[in-house]
Amino acid sequence: MPLKFVLRPNEKVIINGAVIGAGDRPGSFFLYNTANFLRGREVLKEEQIDCIEKKLYFVIQLIYIFPEDAVLNLQRFAAILGETRDARPDCRDDLDEIERLVEARNYYRALKICRKMFKGGDASSNASEGAAESPAADPAP
Repeated sequence: MPLKFVLRPNEKVIINGAVIGAGDRPGSFFLYNTANFLRGREVLKEEQIDCIEKKLYFVIQLIYIFPEDAVLNLQRFAAILGETRDARPDCRDDLDEIERLVEARNYYRALKICRKMFKGGDASSNASEGAAESPAADPAP
């Protein structure tokens, strides 16, 4: 069964590293095979990083979107995960789950858990806005 997703007018999506944009109207799209997929509203830009949780999200996002650089970014992930554990001992269970998911290469679900850790559910980043509103948003590879 294909994964259906809808892009809002002028919204972008990254599929296997390629940025694809919608036109003036909403559009429905279907993915018929496994692909690395992030909608524009789930993408965190480097300049939006203002806390350790977003730093962790960003490095997982890099691993997910750019698998060719995974070795370097997995090293960065390990270091940032350690920093996050020190800064957020209250999130130990979530961080353990994120680590397990990254080891299993289930990066999208790791991103979903990481998004929940953003302080105060802050909507200042596109990545926290509406990302978990539809089960179609979870293409678990």
